[in-house]
Amino acid sequence: MIDQAFAEHFAADWIESWNEHDLDRILSHYTDDFDMTTPAIVRLMNEPSGSLTGKKAVGSYWAKALELIPDLHFELVTTLVGVNSVTLYYRGPLGMSAECFHFSPDQKIHRAFAHYAA
Repeated sequence: MIDQAFAEHFAADWIESWNEHDLDRILSHYTDDFDMTTPAIVRLMNEPSGSLTGKKAVGSYWAKALELIPDLHFELVTTLVGVNSVTLYYRGPLGMSAECFHFSPDQKIHRAFAHYAA
């Protein structure tokens, strides 16, 4: 089970790695075969399912996003803790956002879902 200390450490590191635009550090939080689902994948990658699998595919998507948004910055609002998941609620370039991260037993993300305010 995820505890508050782990969730807060993860949140701080995840936000900082994005704000530093450090793609290798961002990807270090994830398993090699993780799944990412977000409406932004539909728009940026022209993938109708909104999902990508694996560090190579998602890494390419995130590299493109960092290129298109050179001043990308996230501001953490709060961290929500589940059983084996953490949801980060933050302000970003798409407005208010929530990402739910499901963790594997080795405390790496194996599935993530991003949601944005309409």
